[in-house]
Amino acid sequence: MDTQTWDTLVSSMKSTYVNGVGEGAVPRPVIMPLVRGELVGLIWVRPTKPGADTLTGIAALSNIAAAACADEVVLAWETHDLATGGGLPVVGPAPCLNMVHATPDGHVLHQFPYEEERPSNGSEDGATTALGWKPAPAPQPGGELPPPIRAAVDYAFTPMELDHPNPFGVTVVLMEEDGYTVRLTESFDH
Repeated sequence: MDTQTWDTLVSSMKSTYVNGVGEGAVPRPVIMPLVRGELVGLIWVRPTKPGADTLTGIAALSNIAAAACADEVVLAWETHDLATGGGLPVVGPAPCLNMVHATPDGHVLHQFPYEEERPSNGSEDGATTALGWKPAPAPQPGGELPPPIRAAVDYAFTPMELDHPNPFGVTVVLMEEDGYTVRLTESFDH
């Protein structure tokens, strides 16, 4: 992935988090598969129940990458949100937007800690919470990933054996039917 694409994805995720927290919730975990450097789209995890359903829902994000024969994936999640939803310990900075860039050869974990800044006027009427981005730690090649993210990374590069003339198209339809939010780029929207 070239630097410009990475910077665009980071900027997009930061903006998504600013808007989400401003509306009262962090965005759900998302996968961004790439094929030969071209973004396939953004796929957010379906609504999940706390515990095993959350872990399964996140790991299943890999299906879209495998069906697209992705050669790179980026996953983004919030530290505390994932730990709470999945019944996992909080590992790393919190609150924090985490992004992992992975290929079949390995991954690099990027962390973007932030703090929520409450309105200073003392009024909660219509006021929104803002984010203040803290300095990011150095990228971590091979950094520790929470189990469902690790599973999504691992399975994203496992060839999908689906007896269908259009495995990617049928995977998109099935994931949408399961409640995943799928936003494909124009070149993959077919």
